[in-house]
Amino acid sequence: MLEANVVVAGASLVLAVVVGLVVHEGLHALVLRLARVEYTVVYGPDRAGGVVGMMASCPWAFVQPYPTGTESPWVLRAAALAPLALAALVFGLVGFDLVTLESPVATAMVIGILGCSIPSPQDFSVAFYAHRLLDTVCDD
Repeated sequence: MLEANVVVAGASLVLAVVVGLVVHEGLHALVLRLARVEYTVVYGPDRAGGVVGMMASCPWAFVQPYPTGTESPWVLRAAALAPLALAALVFGLVGFDLVTLESPVATAMVIGILGCSIPSPQDFSVAFYAHRLLDTVCDD
């Protein structure tokens, strides 16, 4: 039988992933807003039917920038890699003992937030090929 703290830790992990996903996309949007690049945030695009279909389909969310072509590619690169700030925040909180990992709930929440701090493959693609995106915008 499952103990109550394991169930609460599982629920905390799910909550941390949901909050982490929103913060992940918000960090992309924050950098774009500071650079005055237009964007839209989309949650749950092209979802399949049912809970399993919704969870299995990708992506869960994304930020679509609309650059004019005059921006530096470094703006898009910084926006793409901005979620790494979540990892720095978590490591800082744990490193300075502001968050302890003694309970399964805190450990689950830290794992969930760290999982959301990893840039997606699409984020890395933008980071490496931002200049190509800006070139296609200039060509149009």
